[in-house]
Amino acid sequence: MKKPDVASTACVLVHAARSSTRYRVPVGADGTERTGAMHRRGEGTALHRFLFLVIEGARPRAGGMRLALAGVHEIVLGRADARSVARTRSDEQTSLRVGVPDRKMSEAHARILLAPGGASIEDLGSTNGTLVNGARVERATLVGGDVLEVGHTLFVYGEVLERPGWHLADLDSEKAADALPGLSTLDPVHATKLDRLKRVAASSVSIVLLGETGTGKEVLARAVHALSQRPGPFVAINCGAIPATLVESLLSGHVKGSFSGAERDELGLIRSAQFGTLFLDEIGDLPAASQAALLRVLQEGEVTPVGATRAAKVDLRVVSATHRPLDDLMERGEFRRDLYGRLAGFAYNLPPLRDRRVDVGLLVAALLRSPKVQQADALRFRADAARAMLLYDWPLNVRELEQCLVTSSVLAEEGLVHLEDFPPGVVEAALPPSVSGETRAAADRDEALRRELLLRLAEARGNMSEVARAMGKARQQIQRWVRRFGIDADAFKPRDA
Repeated sequence: MKKPDVASTACVLVHAARSSTRYRVPVGADGTERTGAMHRRGEGTALHRFLFLVIEGARPRAGGMRLALAGVHEIVLGRADARSVARTRSDEQTSLRVGVPDRKMSEAHARILLAPGGASIEDLGSTNGTLVNGARVERATLVGGDVLEVGHTLFVYGEVLERPGWHLADLDSEKAADALPGLSTLDPVHATKLDRLKRVAASSVSIVLLGETGTGKEVLARAVHALSQRPGPFVAINCGAIPATLVESLLSGHVKGSFSGAERDELGLIRSAQFGTLFLDEIGDLPAASQAALLRVLQEGEVTPVGATRAAKVDLRVVSATHRPLDDLMERGEFRRDLYGRLAGFAYNLPPLRDRRVDVGLLVAALLRSPKVQQADALRFRADAARAMLLYDWPLNVRELEQCLVTSSVLAEEGLVHLEDFPPGVVEAALPPSVSGETRAAADRDEALRRELLLRLAEARGNMSEVARAMGKARQQIQRWVRRFGIDADAFKPRDA
């Protein structure tokens, strides 16, 4: 599995024994290994500490919270009537009391101690215990990225190298004003980059969104359109879902009689987005001839419908997106460099979900607003289920998280999601190290099969017959596997433009 780009990751959040995405670097006289880039200080750089409340199992719709810990020497975590943070200062030291309305918490459940040489957590004699990365502890040293389980509430302790335009302020998504979907984050590094995108969104600069499948590129494109305040519509087209012979007609429109079947004039998608935003999804799949036509539109600010003799002026903003490596495509001559220059006035790379795990609870809260999720208002998560969502790698990102929530909401009895309501791979992420080798091997096999199915479905755009051919299996077997793993094959089919 590809390791995350530690230069752009706010917190690496998974224990090394549980995931290949965590970097480990030996530090300290005792030779213990600490998490990677968060502990490599350069000249003049500052290491900042954060505590992230990621998800409340009993109140997943509340989202998460970020606490900046500069100058803080102690944090007491405990039960309260409502989510709260109280700061007390004495003898030039600051203490925090973080309250969470979690009935599984004790009033004074656990304490985090922060010192120049490191951080530690200790249980304060709680009824239900304190866990670090799934293991119960009385006292433990903390490193950046450790997952803390207090009652049915999951926290993450983070250590982050300072960046320009730094976000040090506390943030509680439950109390913050509603943000546009795609623009919310607790991750301070991601927040800094989103601020730059927001500033560009208010202009007419073209934007290209890069990132893995399922990271939310169209959601972010719609947010950019909303911030632009352009009076026209948002028009989306999946460039990879249109036959090459029809791309130019659909983009540029046509006049009546210009070809067989052209029974009336059609504006085309470009002119349909007049004064608004044209979103070109999977731009890397645009055929070469259509790339040339699109380049002319962007250069001249006009479009010539198929069969027309005169061009029509257009005023629109173009946002494009792709999961494909455009640099490689340009190197091979499959994508025009001059077109990329026009599209990428500003390029923004969406991080994969595995690199922004502090946002899992925030994303869960947003996804629970979807009509696809059943009994969303009453949905709750057991602690091991919430832990699994933080420790799983989510290879298909937010799209996979959404499907997991949709399926588990159907299986949840009386609104309570148990670990076994999740797909096998997610379940395996939460298994303690003591699980037998046979059980883990079986879970690994199931997860490998599930991931292959997801990837094949993505490549085949939901066509199960094509998946069956690619895997050398009967179509009925593919259908049985899809049902077994709770996969929605229709989610991979192209949406109508």
